[in-house]
Amino acid sequence: MSGAHLNSSYLNAKSTTGTITRVKDTSSISGMCPICIYNCPFLCQIGLSALRGREAIYPIPKYFGYSTAGALKDFGLDWSHFNIHAGLTGAEGAEPDPDKAIFPSASTEAVVGGMRLKLPVMIGAYGSTDVAKLNWECLAAGAALSGISIIIGENVCGVDPDTKIASGMVTYSKELEWRVKSFRRFWDGKHGDIVVQTNVEDQRFGVDVYAISKLEVNCIERKWGQGAKAIGGEIRVRDLDRAIELKKRGYLVIPDPEDTAVQEAFKQKLFESFERHSRIGMPKGKEVLEDVDWLKSQGAKKVSLKTGAYRPAAVAFTMKIACEAKFDYVTFDGAGGGTGMSPVPMMDEMGIPTVYLEAIVLKCAQILKRKGKHVPDLIMAGGFVEETQIYKAIALSNFGGGPLVKAVVMARAPLTAVMKAKYFVELAEKGKLPKNFAEEYGSTPEKFFRCIADLKAQYTVKGLKRYHGEPSASTATSTTGSE
Repeated sequence: MSGAHLNSSYLNAKSTTGTITRVKDTSSISGMCPICIYNCPFLCQIGLSALRGREAIYPIPKYFGYSTAGALKDFGLDWSHFNIHAGLTGAEGAEPDPDKAIFPSASTEAVVGGMRLKLPVMIGAYGSTDVAKLNWECLAAGAALSGISIIIGENVCGVDPDTKIASGMVTYSKELEWRVKSFRRFWDGKHGDIVVQTNVEDQRFGVDVYAISKLEVNCIERKWGQGAKAIGGEIRVRDLDRAIELKKRGYLVIPDPEDTAVQEAFKQKLFESFERHSRIGMPKGKEVLEDVDWLKSQGAKKVSLKTGAYRPAAVAFTMKIACEAKFDYVTFDGAGGGTGMSPVPMMDEMGIPTVYLEAIVLKCAQILKRKGKHVPDLIMAGGFVEETQIYKAIALSNFGGGPLVKAVVMARAPLTAVMKAKYFVELAEKGKLPKNFAEEYGSTPEKFFRCIADLKAQYTVKGLKRYHGEPSASTATSTTGSE
């Protein structure tokens, strides 16, 4: 990518893998110390690879399930390089009256694929990873309370130990049911919705039909890769029996948990976890069109597509097929981040960064519009953390007549917000809040959560009765990772 650059130490010392170099003035070509010595006590990327093999390509393994990871690379162009230009005369969306064109009057609502959102944001997709499972209740409640959609990611049913499968098809999943109900507990039934994402294995298990028919899910999202990697979803499995079970369910598990030598090595703690991989789809035009029609015939009210940061030709193919299939919306995920277990080299070195990717997507959209083709609502994903980035991504797509990009998807930032909030509540319960924090914001959640009074006023016990059930109890499994 033109303009992309790294600092010299990055190549051989990465915080994502916990590696460092002995000296700071490393080679700009290799990232190695100019003099590499035998008795160096530090582990650089080369050293870690020598000791731990393929484990060295992933974010620090001990944090799997309790962390979220992203790229270190400077891609050369990001949203910070754009400035928002204000107008001087007149007003848009409001009367040109100084008393009426004030910012509290501005609406942040959006409509994406027919879904009304209070904010132009959707969050997800969080699949069969513990970092999603452990934080799901807060993520789902936050989405519902905010009036936005949340996406349940891939492989949830396939990894759920309580899933019931008959004739190769899912008939019940405690985990998927709990996730749906967690959102609907606070959902107003009008803004946002729960979306279930499906990959190759999910389709084979009939997760889409189960979600539509048994859980009354309105929107199914097909997945063609993601921005962090062009391979299938990955998680770590720290239990031998679970690893064997997942292999028997059709997943690729590395190393082979049924190999006796591997089992012995695991028992001796030579390694502590298995990798479970899922497959990537190989979309074909006619099959995609038929699939969307089939989903609608099964009762899906909306069908969406999530795709990754592929090369321009693949983006053009995706846009053409999406228009013909009439997906309700399409999400393009820019390079650079994942929710936990994306290989570090892939996050750093693969795919197209979000700003560049959006430019390609918009070029394709313009060509299709000139030809009179249907263009689905577009969503961008990849590194969004705050409102000016969201605004810029949407504004960049407005060539007159309204923006083509209707919203953004956020994944890592909501996870960080939830983990931080939960951690400070835990510290408050233990009386271990940092002194400066307690003095500045208060020593109880009722004080340091700024919006809690507003929420209490809006959501009373009586008001909650209109929502769709209580979430069932759920505990974390032994799987962790990123999807």
